[in-house]
Parts: sequence; structure tokens; C-alpha cells
Amino acid sequence: MGSVAFTKAHAAGNDFLIVEKRGLEAVGIEAAALPDFARRICSRHFGVGADGLEVVGETAAAAAEIHLWNSDGSAAELSGNGTRCAAAYLTAAERVGERLSIATGAGVKRLELIGRGRSEYTFKMAMGLPICEAAAALLEVEGRPLTATLVNVGNPQCAVFVESFAPDWRKRGAALARCPRFPDGANVSFVRVLDRNTLDVRFWERGAGETMSSGTGAAGAGAAAVITERAASPIAVKTAAGAMRFEWSDEMYLTGPAAIVASGRYETGA
Repeated sequence: MGSVAFTKAHAAGNDFLIVEKRGLEAVGIEAAALPDFARRICSRHFGVGADGLEVVGETAAAAAEIHLWNSDGSAAELSGNGTRCAAAYLTAAERVGERLSIATGAGVKRLELIGRGRSEYTFKMAMGLPICEAAAALLEVEGRPLTATLVNVGNPQCAVFVESFAPDWRKRGAALARCPRFPDGANVSFVRVLDRNTLDVRFWERGAGETMSSGTGAAGAGAAAVITERAASPIAVKTAAGAMRFEWSDEMYLTGPAAIVASGRYETGA
């Protein structure tokens, strides 16, 4: 064991730790050990702290490939915010140009750098087309019926439209995320429609719990609002930590920030 270099970044408050696959391998951390490593390094009290871990490796298909591990050690296909954070990491290291592609568990994603500051970058990310599994699914949560729109944007999304955020929305989100309808869990968004082009959203993500924002959650909420004709593209998606822009034309696009906040070394034997 030894130490491994990390970079911490956040995208609208949704934070990630970014490590190189080769750095992990150098200290003997292979794929089978990654769930435990993710839990330890992402711990808010005993590790560096983050919603998730992005492991960056090499691939011939794109500028880099990333594998996402949630803070509870579970693997996930994709994070829109995590992918932008990885793009910021690669951009800061001057390993990519203004247009780049990153291979994820949900396929290769294309990004374009459209703004930058000292340590903050704004990317427009192409996210493909959503798959609508149910425009109005009737679910049961703790014995109560609830209607939700189910879409897949590279990972499963459950969008619940509400007039206001109930005091127990976190409890309801946790129950929905593990609803029998979702054998692999789901990411839950509670969506307030402010007008035809503005949504206010709160997120409960499988494997991480409440997050201040979610890229795929924002895309899922936007797609669900368009599918159910509650809103129209383009849409400003407001979150607890800022706004992102969702567009749906030939495919979905999500524009938002990613900021690098820290770097250091993590003692893997800690």
C-alpha cells in the first residue's frame, strides 16, 4: 500500500474524486478492491469526502475512459456531473482540446468547452436520446400511490412532478430509489414546473443519497417534462446549488459548470 494522487471537483455542488487507474494499480488496487476503496475515500468523515469516485483510464475509443463508483461502493453507468468533472480534470492537465470525448459505462459522450475561468469550466455535453419507459407509472411508496415518469438517460431516472417539496421528500426519495419496480435502483428527482422553460428539482440518487445537483437527474427531469408536455426545450434546470441548461433537439444536451477545488494524495492504507 501507499498513497495515490487525487483531484476533487464539483459540478453545481455534486462532488467527485478523480483518480488515475494507473495510480491505483501502482499501489496494488485492482478492480475487485474498488468498491471498498470508493467507500473509504468518499467518506465525509474518514476520507476525503465526495458523492462519487471517477477512475480515469486510457482507451482508443476516446480521449479517456471513466468508471464511476458511488460513495456507497456501488458501480454506476454514468454521471453527467461526474463526466463534466472528469472533462475539467483533463482540460486543466492540457490533455484535451475544446472538443473532447469520454468513454463511460453508458457509451462515449461528447463534450465541448464553452467557457473557462481560473479553475472553473463550462461544458456542453451531448447525452444521446432518452428512453421513455413510462410517461405515467403508478408506483406504491410506503403504502401510498404515486405517479412518476420513468426515463433512461444512460441510467434509470424516476421523475416525480410536485407542487412543492414536501418536508419528507428525502424519505420518499429513498423509498422510491429501492422500489421493486427498479431491481437495480433508480435515481429520483422531485420536479417543480416554474414555467414552460424553467424547472426546480431536488435529487435523491441511488448509491449516494441526497445530492445538491445531478447531471443525469437534470436531463431526466427535463426529458420527463418535455415528454409529458409540462415544459419545452430549452429548459433552465434549477438545483439547490445552481442551474444547468437542458436542450432537446436532435439529441439531449446539458450545459453546466465543473470546478476543480483541490488535489492531493490519499493514504490507501488509512
